[in-house]
Amino acid sequence: MRAPAYLDHNATSPLRPAVLDAMVEALCAGGNPSAVHGVGRKARSLVDAARRRVAELAFCLPGDVVFTSGGTEANNLALRGAGRRRVLASAVEHDSVGKASPEAEIIRVDGEGVVDLEALERLLLQPGEPALVCVMLANNETGVVQPVGEVVRLARRAGALVHCDAVQAAGKLGVDVHGLGVDYLSLSAHKLGGPTGVGALVVCNGAPFVSDRRGGGQEANRRAGTENVAGIVGFGAAATAARSGLPVAPLRDRLEAALRSIAPGARVFGGGARRLGNTSCISMPGVKAETQVMALDLAGVCVSAGAACSSGKVQRSAVLDAMGIEPAEAATAIRVSLGWNSESGDIDRLIAAWRDLYIRAGKSDIDDARAA
Repeated sequence: MRAPAYLDHNATSPLRPAVLDAMVEALCAGGNPSAVHGVGRKARSLVDAARRRVAELAFCLPGDVVFTSGGTEANNLALRGAGRRRVLASAVEHDSVGKASPEAEIIRVDGEGVVDLEALERLLLQPGEPALVCVMLANNETGVVQPVGEVVRLARRAGALVHCDAVQAAGKLGVDVHGLGVDYLSLSAHKLGGPTGVGALVVCNGAPFVSDRRGGGQEANRRAGTENVAGIVGFGAAATAARSGLPVAPLRDRLEAALRSIAPGARVFGGGARRLGNTSCISMPGVKAETQVMALDLAGVCVSAGAACSSGKVQRSAVLDAMGIEPAEAATAIRVSLGWNSESGDIDRLIAAWRDLYIRAGKSDIDDARAA
C-alpha cells in the first residue's frame, strides 16, 4: 500500500530515524537522573547532553533551558512564571497563550497577519504596571513571521518583558534568543521531527521566573517532576538535526503557483508578508475546508484545515478572523506544511488531488483544468 503524502508537519512532524535510535538507547539505559549511583549518573549525562543540543538550536546557555511536556506547558510557564499581571498578546497567538491569559489586552494585526507595532506602542504607553508582551515568532496557520526584534525594542522602552512562542519557527528559521532579545522563548520537540510530549522554555537575560509547581528540585528548581529522559534525549537529537534548516521553500512556491493556476481565485493568506518557507494557508474558492481535508485524505494526502482542530472538529480560525478575512472565505482555507522528509512527489500528489476535487465541485471547466 502506498504511503500517504504527509503535508501536516506544523501539526506534528514524523519522528526522524536518528531520533528514534537515540530514544531507544535511552530507554534501554534506564535510570532516574536524580539518582546518585552509576545508572542515575548516566541518565543525568544524557539529559545534560540533550540540554546542550537544545541550547545550541536556540543560541542560548544550557542553564537557560527548562524542559517541559511541550510548547503548551512552556507558554503557560512563561505567562505564570514572569510574575506580570498585565499581559499584552498578539491577536494571532496560539490558544496556549490566549486561553492561559484570557484577560490579556490584544495587539491587533494587519491584513497579512503582522503585528501592528503602532498599536503595541500605544498599549505600552498606557498608565499602569509594566507588562508581559507575548508575540510569537512565526504563526502556525499562515507561517507569517513577526518583527520580534521591533517588539522587544518597544517593550524595553516601557519596562516590559517579552515572551516569544518559537514552536513553529525553530528548525525553519534561525532562532537566536539573545539576538531577538526576548526574555522567554518556547520550543517543542515534535515540530522538529522529535517526540511528542516534550518541549522547553528558555528563560534568559536574568528574567524573573517563579515555578508553578512544587516537588523535587528538578530543572534547577524551576519545574518539579522526574525528567522524561527518553523524550528529552529525542528532543536533543531532533534539535541537532534541525540546525541544518528546512530548504523546502521552492516546493511550497511550486505548490502555490500550481493551485493558483488551477483556481485563479485561490488566495494565499499572509502571502504578502515574510513567511516560513514550509507553510501555505490557501483557499479553494467555494469549497469548505473540511471537504478538502477529507477528499485529500481519501486521495492519500494529509493536510489540515486552516483553522485549528479540537476533538476532531474544524473550528473557525481566530487567526484569519484577526486578519480581517471574511468568514465565508476563511472557511475555504487549508494549511499545507512541509517538513524534513517532504519530496517533490508529495507536491505532485497534492496538486493532482486538489485539481480533481475542484473539478468535481463544479468550480472549473475540465479543459481549463487540464490545461493548467
